[in-house]
Amino acid sequence: MLVGFFMTLIDWTAVSVANPSIMAALHADYESVIWVTSAYLLGAAVPLLVAGRLGDRFGPKNMYLIGLAIFTAASLWCGLSGSIDVLIAARVVQGVGAALLTPQAMSTITRIFPPERHGVATSVWGAAVGVGMLAGPLVGGVLIDQLDWQWIFFVNVPIGIIGFGLAVWLMPVLPTNRHRLDVIGVLLSGIALFLIVFALQEAQPNHWAPWIWTMIAAGLAMMAAFVYWQSANQNEPLIPLRVFSDRNFSVSSFAVTLSALMVTAMVLPVMFFAQTACGLSATRAALLTAPMAVATGVLAPIVGRIVDRSHPRRVVGFGFTVTAISLTWLSIEMTVATPISRLVLPFTGIGVGMAFIGSPLTATAIRNLPPELAGAGAGVFSATRQMGTVLGSASMAAVMDWLVVRQLPPIVTGVTLGVGGEGSEVAPLPEFRAEFATAMSQSMLLPVFVALLGVVATLLLVRFGRPQRISSPASAGVSCDEAETRADKRHIAW
Repeated sequence: MLVGFFMTLIDWTAVSVANPSIMAALHADYESVIWVTSAYLLGAAVPLLVAGRLGDRFGPKNMYLIGLAIFTAASLWCGLSGSIDVLIAARVVQGVGAALLTPQAMSTITRIFPPERHGVATSVWGAAVGVGMLAGPLVGGVLIDQLDWQWIFFVNVPIGIIGFGLAVWLMPVLPTNRHRLDVIGVLLSGIALFLIVFALQEAQPNHWAPWIWTMIAAGLAMMAAFVYWQSANQNEPLIPLRVFSDRNFSVSSFAVTLSALMVTAMVLPVMFFAQTACGLSATRAALLTAPMAVATGVLAPIVGRIVDRSHPRRVVGFGFTVTAISLTWLSIEMTVATPISRLVLPFTGIGVGMAFIGSPLTATAIRNLPPELAGAGAGVFSATRQMGTVLGSASMAAVMDWLVVRQLPPIVTGVTLGVGGEGSEVAPLPEFRAEFATAMSQSMLLPVFVALLGVVATLLLVRFGRPQRISSPASAGVSCDEAETRADKRHIAW
């Protein structure tokens, strides 16, 4: 499962490095290139909630295979695109494929491993998340420098075929539940996520125009209507709100949003600092993230064993604390006079902190979820992470734009920074490189603040107790025979 999941992460983060090449090859303008990433985020965010539920209904293996097939075919389509419009359309389809397969890994882990082994299982999953998000720019830089931008998509095709074959061979077929499709819930959640994600992605290029705020307000209103409908629906809601009765699940979902926001917001100024202020190539700039990826990948299995035996508050709190300290250290070191070698230690510290955040949060979130709620819980958890990514891109772009305008004279800041580095590149005059580096350094205070907020959030986590069902058969409205059947299914699955 991690073959396909890791591929989606690498593809998403690698595209940011390819945008200048895509602009030149397809003769695209700034706003069109922004949509190469925005379209993928929209395609991935909108179906996430229903994707988890579909896994419960039709089986996580089937939904994973469908999602992987769509993602692989769309990757080939992306690489063969001859215009920016075709590439954007292919990226939407690619995002839908990623959304269908993403929740299935987490759902399957919940159902085939007993709660006391979730930490070890999710440590491998967490390592894929951390390494994929941090190593993506490096992979993209190497492929672009050595081959061309199309290869960040073409490389997915053989990997996707291998991953599909492995999934057919090795993924277990788990019992399914005959869920009714909550059509109203699907429509409300889809429209709400589309409005919010679209508005956030378009906010910075359109200078937060009034229609942006109108779309955000409409999206929040639709989300409120969705929550109300989920509580009022007496049949089978898309998201059973009782999953939030588990405090650790609720807190972990919020904390993973902060984690995704923090990582996304951190990478943007680092890439601008390395390429614009320090003059590094795309590959050399991406190499700065290598210590983070290595530290996260090496420590993740160890942390998985720790989280099964320790209070989650200590583990995740330690991770956010180390990350906040390392980000502050990195911010201080981001000057044009700093040797690149001095950045290795703070980047390593960030990787250490992320190892204690990613998989522990996943293990904490799913530990007490019963199998019948595994898909819904996985969909919610994945959707909150995706929203954190969007918020990270939008908020950091706004902060960077404001700081660059404040630090540099108008002759240099005539071009606005693009979201996620996807706009026209800011190339300050040589005498203003120090000021530009200062702006990037100060912008790092945003992820520092988010990390500190994560420390506060982890104080609400509670110690793992004996796994209990979130609701009894009586409260769930099922008969004793039905409850025994479900218990048998859970026993077989575990």
